Amino acid sequence: MRVHDLSAGGDVLDRVDEAAREAVRIHGLPDAEVTLINVSENATYRVDDPVTGARSVLRVHRLGYHATPAIRSELAWLGALREEAGVRTPRVLPAPDGSPVLTVSGAQPRDCVMFEFLPGTEPPRERLVRDFERLGAITARMHRHARNWRPPTGFTRFRWDYDAALGAEARWGRWQDGLGVDSGAQAVLGRLSRELRERLRRFGRGVGRYGLIHADLRMANLLVVGDGPPSVIDFDDCGFGWYLYDLAAALSFIEDHPQVPEMIASWVRGYRGILDLPAEDEAEIWTFIMFRRLLLVAWIGTHTGVDIAAELGAGYTEGTCELAERYLGGAIG
Repeated sequence: MRVHDLSAGGDVLDRVDEAAREAVRIHGLPDAEVTLINVSENATYRVDDPVTGARSVLRVHRLGYHATPAIRSELAWLGALREEAGVRTPRVLPAPDGSPVLTVSGAQPRDCVMFEFLPGTEPPRERLVRDFERLGAITARMHRHARNWRPPTGFTRFRWDYDAALGAEARWGRWQDGLGVDSGAQAVLGRLSRELRERLRRFGRGVGRYGLIHADLRMANLLVVGDGPPSVIDFDDCGFGWYLYDLAAALSFIEDHPQVPEMIASWVRGYRGILDLPAEDEAEIWTFIMFRRLLLVAWIGTHTGVDIAAELGAGYTEGTCELAERYLGGAIG
């Protein structure tokens, strides 16, 4: 199992904290208060400047996930969405040399990015159905922009196809090594994996189906203020994948919520207000939800230092088997 380096234990987070403080110092804020917000794919810090009262957000990248050109590519799309598509995303606060990505030297150099702090909170659970319509609309605007955008020279991001997620590359580890994947779970999830591979092959990668996506549009990556449109943050996983994967990612960890069918209908309604979504595409929504769900079984197994992964544990695998049986039996999807 390939363990995420921020989940490796020992003094790794102490070293990441040191890198964060050094990055803040280089940004000209030697007296700023640096507070860890969360650890997921990367470590994210809140930075408070006692002199000006300004607040910003620092992302310290994990090792071995993105090369610096890929991070620059992410930031290029994030900026283009804000400037060209009217999607509110955080501005990058460049280092003193003008670079959007600051590499902190050391035994294990780490890339860091400073962002403006955006107001707002994660959409509340009690209005998920209503907010999914707004999410569908903003997702369609992002997809429409991606279809027409000409990326800068050198643009590079990874893929979220079957091989990269569940197959030979298994970017987040093998689902077979997930927590609680015993022989019974292996049999059920193996059937699911084979069915997904075949259905995704048939679905194909047509222009209206596959392109540049956010790939992690969970509620945790949206910020809302009142009834205004959400701000979109954390493009770290953005890459090339199926557009419907963005809906599946929005349902991460809540795939068995009783209101999921209503959330899906709400998202589709919002999406179709901006872009066409053919009925044959809509019919495969649960294929992408299960694709994401199986990928998250692998993710939990390799991200044990992340709070939500530790909280869900083997129970998430058990729930995935239950959903898989329903999907394979035609009860959902």
